[in-house]
Amino acid sequence: MKCLVLHESQGRLRVHLCINRMTLHSADVLEYYLRGVAGVTDVKVYDRTCDAAVTYNGARADVIKAFAAFSPAKAETEVTIPEHTARALNREFEDKLVSAVLGRFSLKLFLPLPLRSAIAVCHSLHYIKAGLKALIKGRLSVSVLDATAVTVSLLRRDFDTASSVMFMLRLGELLEEWTHKKSVSDLAGAMSLNVDKVWLKTDEQEILIPINNVSAGDKIIVRTGNLIPLDGKVVSGNAMVNQASMTGESLPVKKSAGSYAYAGTVVEEGECVISVEKTMGGGRYDRIVHMIEESEKLKSTAEDKASHLADRLVPYTLGGTALTYLLTRNSVKALSVLMVDFSCALKLSMPIAVISAMRESNKYNVSVKGGRFLEAVAKADTIVFDKTGVILTIEQLSSGEKQVLILLFTVFLMKQQTAVLLLDEPEISLHMDWQDKLIETLFEINPNCQVFLTTHSPNIFADGWGDKLVFMGNILTER
Repeated sequence: MKCLVLHESQGRLRVHLCINRMTLHSADVLEYYLRGVAGVTDVKVYDRTCDAAVTYNGARADVIKAFAAFSPAKAETEVTIPEHTARALNREFEDKLVSAVLGRFSLKLFLPLPLRSAIAVCHSLHYIKAGLKALIKGRLSVSVLDATAVTVSLLRRDFDTASSVMFMLRLGELLEEWTHKKSVSDLAGAMSLNVDKVWLKTDEQEILIPINNVSAGDKIIVRTGNLIPLDGKVVSGNAMVNQASMTGESLPVKKSAGSYAYAGTVVEEGECVISVEKTMGGGRYDRIVHMIEESEKLKSTAEDKASHLADRLVPYTLGGTALTYLLTRNSVKALSVLMVDFSCALKLSMPIAVISAMRESNKYNVSVKGGRFLEAVAKADTIVFDKTGVILTIEQLSSGEKQVLILLFTVFLMKQQTAVLLLDEPEISLHMDWQDKLIETLFEINPNCQVFLTTHSPNIFADGWGDKLVFMGNILTER
């Protein structure tokens, strides 16, 4: 594809694609295509301007070559687009905000006062109705305060003030809705499996194909260390499968012919052939993600308190407004009390703060299901790992779990003092993911620790430790 480099700095390129327009889907295709290029660390695609900003630590020529070779039709078959992307959601609310702002200023610039006044009265009905509903139910909530501020402005024939109040309330509602939906979308995306390709077993051979091309009834092969990407029934082979992501139980479960395998679980040992029953989006794991996406139980205690506090402030605000009017007989001064009320600020700021923290956690590969759980972690001084929803003692842990705890606590108790640690085949009790992180984790806890270990697992030394490797066979040969 023909492209133009707009700006370039060390390790960063901004490239313009020479096309007339870019759809949201094609922008997602380009983004995940570029993320698959070797050396690329971050990608941002701007669909409105047909630009892409790429951050890389590899060769510049590889990035340029990737842009030149990009074909939307071909790339769509080669890359997998996650079900949950925020691009459409961001576009929706960006358009709503722009429309609200442009509509506000267009009314003031082009419409005469009588017509603006009539529009303000029509818009006020929504807020007045909400306030009356709260009063009928016997509650003095923030909606009553909003309705009072709008009504008083209208009674004073101050239609511009009423319009301004309703405009700010509308912006607040949009921002609150946007941040809530965005956080839930990010959470669902973080929990998605993000598996691009699977091995399809045919009568003659094994074929690596995109997961989107798998249909119900197809047979896929899953081997040691691999994630099971789709729900299905095992038709052949034997495997020990870790189902902790589904059940919380860390002990592997044997899967043989006739057993049911769930997407999101990991094959720790062996291999098996699975007949797919649920394709992408229809499996049990996908339903769990969808349940979280639709959940309304995400509010933290702080958010609930802020909401209740905002409602409790309403009587005092109304009382202050009435008192001001009685003392001054000036409706403008009385109305100003309503305008500076802090109830709305409390209700809007707290959810945004919590959601921002959740999104920040996602950057560090920590998935937080809701503000309530984030708040609980902040108060914790001890973390207890459990497998099935019950608190466990040390004796109830599996041998592998005990081994991990002993190893980490041993290094931790060194208190970053200079030490030598000898490990003999630590991979025997370690999950594949833990094998990948073992050496880095040990040095994070104690950078002054010298580690000598014997291992049969390439996972342990594969990530940047190859130059520290000594093969026993070479030693025996030299002797």
